[in-house]
Amino acid sequence: MRPTGNLHLGNYFGALKNFIRLQDNYDCYFFIADYHMLTTHPNPSDVQQNVKTILCEYLACGLDPEKATIYVQSSVPEVCELYMYLNMITYVGELQRVAAFKEKVRQNPNNVNAGLLTYPTLMAADILLHRATKVPVGKDQQQHLEMTRDFAERFNKLYKTDYFPLPQAFNFEGELVKIPSLDGNGKMSKSYGEQATIYLIDEGNVLKKKIMRAKTDEGPKEKNSTKPVEIENLFSLLKLVSTPQIVQQFEDAYNDCSIRYGDMKKQLLEDMNVFLTPFRERIKELSANDDYLNKVIAMGADKARESAIKTIKDVRSIIGFRA
Repeated sequence: MRPTGNLHLGNYFGALKNFIRLQDNYDCYFFIADYHMLTTHPNPSDVQQNVKTILCEYLACGLDPEKATIYVQSSVPEVCELYMYLNMITYVGELQRVAAFKEKVRQNPNNVNAGLLTYPTLMAADILLHRATKVPVGKDQQQHLEMTRDFAERFNKLYKTDYFPLPQAFNFEGELVKIPSLDGNGKMSKSYGEQATIYLIDEGNVLKKKIMRAKTDEGPKEKNSTKPVEIENLFSLLKLVSTPQIVQQFEDAYNDCSIRYGDMKKQLLEDMNVFLTPFRERIKELSANDDYLNKVIAMGADKARESAIKTIKDVRSIIGFRA
């Protein structure tokens, strides 16, 4: 898992629900990707605050540092060494073809840095450092995971070894999840706009403003018509936090052309607020306990480095360096 800012619904439903179940059944490593956020050149104080916020959100969502390894990426320097080795076997052309890179270039043409280009190899290093076999990701991360498998297989073939397993996308429910944005464009992500994204810490007027401004149309003109993407997105969000009866009520209203989007948004706001309240309260409680958070970070770093040091020692030996 690699959030670099506040967690939003896409993070929670796309991966964290899996993580909570994974920690009871597998040896799990969950990290906070503070190296990744450097591609946007954040203020140093923002880096530290983001790490604290994400850690609180992880814990509030149910991750348990006694069951799994929770660590900060920058506390494990071995990730940078593996990142370098992977860059040596990665081709510029394949990185330039990555859909996420093309989108970032389109969004921020004045900040096309090398870190952004090599984002997939850093992600691959995060996964391969612990020789992961299962990676719970959303649909939007499938290409990055495919590249990780490519890098692992390329390394194995180049050095005539089977050291790195080929990690697979994993979801307990089978199908990978993609949470839609409020503006009808793509997934829910801070990269696509703050106002189109619902964060676990959103409350009050902030949450109300986002939901009530969600993009809609003039309503269906014919019974049982196909929903436009922005309307399908609203229904998708409603299904996440509302009862099946409420969802069916609005489905019926849409199908007979009597739907009132204002009423639907008010219902979504009410149910979303109920869903988010326990997360918000727990996040605030954890944020006030720096001693506990520091203990979790230190414990996670020790456990993560134990795994990482072994991997790097093996990789250096495979490549031909002295241990």
